[in-house]
Amino acid sequence: KSLDPNKDMKRGWTPTDGVLVIKPGSGAGDIITEKRYHDFELSIDFKITEGANSGIKYFISENGSIGCEFQILDDERHPDAKLGVKGNRKLASLYDLIPAPDKKPFKIGEFNTATIIVKGDDVEHWLNGELMVKYSRNSQQWNALVAYSKYQKWPNFGNLKEGRILLQDHGNEVWFKNIKIKEL
Repeated sequence: KSLDPNKDMKRGWTPTDGVLVIKPGSGAGDIITEKRYHDFELSIDFKITEGANSGIKYFISENGSIGCEFQILDDERHPDAKLGVKGNRKLASLYDLIPAPDKKPFKIGEFNTATIIVKGDDVEHWLNGELMVKYSRNSQQWNALVAYSKYQKWPNFGNLKEGRILLQDHGNEVWFKNIKIKEL
């Protein structure tokens, strides 16, 4: 859905001095763009509380909230960090598919910058100016990776030519600001 300030702000997305804040347990729901993107650079400053979980999803299909995800997570305190395979559910990872390095330039309780760059089928996840994950979609290796993941039941997962972008409400307090999308 799109952000409806008259409804969603009352449910838990609170804009304060240029910052979108999700109140914990508010049931605010996700925010999703109306526009679809294909080649883009997305930059978002985010801050999480201890133990928090959220994400930035992209290539969202028409029928829901499933898409590739830049994981936003407190690796030290959230139990999801121990799930998955080889850390593929930790901060800056391509959620449930490709792990980011364990050592990251990240500070809990401070604003950090997530950047997602998509050029054709090539995708990069950056955290505070450091490359964390790089992959290519629509390839034999990509399709094999998806086939052995929780996304196997979604046809053509991650291979859409274009899709929407989503900020995830996962029930924890999270701040987003300086949201910039540049079409390439």
